[in-house]
Amino acid sequence: MSNKNLKWIYLCLLAVVWGSSFILIKKGLVGLTPLQVGSLRTVFAALLLVVIGLKSLKNIKGKQWKWIAFSGFFGTFFPAYLFSYAETEIDSAIVSILNSTTPLLSMLLGIFIFEAPFIKKKLVGVLIGLAGTTALILSGAVVNPDQNYWYSLLVILASLFYGFNANVIKKHLQTIPALAITTGNFMVIAIPALIVLATTGFFSAEVLTAPDVPLSLFYIAILGMIGTGAALIVFNKLIQISDPVFSTSVTYLVPIVALSWGFLDGENFTFFQLLSGVVILLGVVIVNNKNKKRKYFWNSFN
Repeated sequence: MSNKNLKWIYLCLLAVVWGSSFILIKKGLVGLTPLQVGSLRTVFAALLLVVIGLKSLKNIKGKQWKWIAFSGFFGTFFPAYLFSYAETEIDSAIVSILNSTTPLLSMLLGIFIFEAPFIKKKLVGVLIGLAGTTALILSGAVVNPDQNYWYSLLVILASLFYGFNANVIKKHLQTIPALAITTGNFMVIAIPALIVLATTGFFSAEVLTAPDVPLSLFYIAILGMIGTGAALIVFNKLIQISDPVFSTSVTYLVPIVALSWGFLDGENFTFFQLLSGVVILLGVVIVNNKNKKRKYFWNSFN
């Protein structure tokens, strides 16, 4: 099969995998706590990456490990818990759309903290995207009064962390292969995740024998190994056979998949919320327009 056709297959596959991550978190929360979901997701992904990426760690030099650690905690560790807590109150479809604000926040952080060049046209995209975000949160609070939409701030915070991570990688880790960065990330955060998991009492007989735990573990294992580890391999291959601009277009497909899962799972979603989501994605399109340097955009997904 030619690369021209193969790249579309990879793109659609990534959209399905990453778009499904939000419903997997939701299903994992049926039998597990948010701390357990976040920790287990990290641990499962670390197990896979140890197998496929251990040799790549030789590409990381001594002084670069501090940035690898920063990337691990802000790009994966903290967001894993923030998303889990957010989905205890907010529908998974809404969370997926709010997560699309990552490129917008990343650009703002790049300008104000990392001295990235200021581009007026892209600022318009940020303002449009943030307006859509505000509308989505406010409309969601009206449509679902039983849900606490203050938890939307957890998703925004996680997206902000993703933005920090993307800028750190671009400035300090750009010469390191993506697989080495990701494997290094999980080598750093796996032990803290296990410690957090132990504090929840997960390893007690009471928790391990609970009726809903086995199925929840199955969902989170898929999320960690497939949604993080395996998807990264596919994304790296996609970059090799296409280009960063084409690869990051997966941003626009992920919410569609997540919304589909939300509908199938009985989540309420109005036309105005859908319109707000479209506005957010419009802002992302403007920000990403003619941007050919987002090689590490995979760090912007949960």
